[in-house]
Amino acid sequence: MKEFEVIVVGGGHAGIEAACASANMGCSVGLVTMDKHAIGRMSCNPAIGGTAKGHLVREIDSLGGMMGMLADHTGIQFRMLNKSKGPAVWSPRCQSDRKLYSEEAYKVVNNIPNLTIVEDSVLGVVAEDKKISGVNTLNAGFIRCKALIISSGTFLNGLMHTGLKSTAGGRFGEKSATGLTESLLNLGFEAGRLKTGTPPRLKKDNINWDILEVQPGDRNPQPFSYQTNVAEFPFLPQLNCHITYTNEIVHKTLEKGFGESPMFTGLIKGVGPRYCPSIEDKIVRFAGKKKHQLFLEPEGLDSDLIYLNGFSTSLPADIQLEAIHKIKGLEEAE
Repeated sequence: MKEFEVIVVGGGHAGIEAACASANMGCSVGLVTMDKHAIGRMSCNPAIGGTAKGHLVREIDSLGGMMGMLADHTGIQFRMLNKSKGPAVWSPRCQSDRKLYSEEAYKVVNNIPNLTIVEDSVLGVVAEDKKISGVNTLNAGFIRCKALIISSGTFLNGLMHTGLKSTAGGRFGEKSATGLTESLLNLGFEAGRLKTGTPPRLKKDNINWDILEVQPGDRNPQPFSYQTNVAEFPFLPQLNCHITYTNEIVHKTLEKGFGESPMFTGLIKGVGPRYCPSIEDKIVRFAGKKKHQLFLEPEGLDSDLIYLNGFSTSLPADIQLEAIHKIKGLEEAE
């Protein structure tokens, strides 16, 4: 029977920090993830930091965390936001190479002393005398522990919506995690659901880059981590992002799909973050606004995918594509 002092469930950003911090404090740690090569995989935008979040990354770094160093080694564009305001609100942000970030995260985690990656799925929590004693897993069975950290992100009973179609999954192409939520409920915990959205990805070769506004990175980029050697930074070639805008025709097109919106029809019952509303939510909430800014951000040095930041949506796929084709520069997008 396997046994650890600490078990961490989930290998995303939070799971990496929890597992590495616990191991660096001398605890024996088991990081349980369904796919060891998905450790640090960025579910949505491959970016680190931004307004308020950039401060958090630097705080994590000052406490010995990993995110800042991972971002510095895999970033393909670095910008300091809010430079027109006072230094207290300057916010570092980087666009990351999605594939390289996950590879670097796995390499770092796999080399931390006291930390073992367990490729498995947690089915339930086991408690004795109202104290955690371990977890039941799909493949290894019971694994004993003294402390349990759950950082499973979008995977617990995850459900993905596109229009009125719903698909179980933690993220696109990956199955959800089931059983853990139910076992926590049986122990007396309460469960709620948060929602998050993501935009369609576009093929870069079908975008008319010549008519789009260029958004370069900083001329002298600053790293996130205080441990990064500034003389060698940045470590990767740097890429431009680009800017375009929605328009009233785009808004009218999107409104045609509101009758099949899982958000407006009540299929999605979770609460979402204030800072990242969907494009349909922005159209309704800011009805008098004639356009919304969109950012076209590369997903990696060798990737042919572009992340359409600002166009997060759960509307039907055909409505999404029809609306995208009415955006400047995206008339032939796929």
